[in-house]
Amino acid sequence: MLRWTITFIIIALIAAVLGFGGLAGAAAGIAKILFFVFLVLFVISLIRGKATS
Repeated sequence: MLRWTITFIIIALIAAVLGFGGLAGAAAGIAKILFFVFLVLFVISLIRGKATS
């Protein structure tokens, strides 16, 4: 999940440098959503790990 976030951030940066504003904004939005999903899943896995041990 974090790998996809980094991929979309790189796509957004490259698109922004080349002047594709719409594509850069869309890729940055997707990266932001994926990052927050990653954080939620990470916190859930930490809580479940502490509960079982």
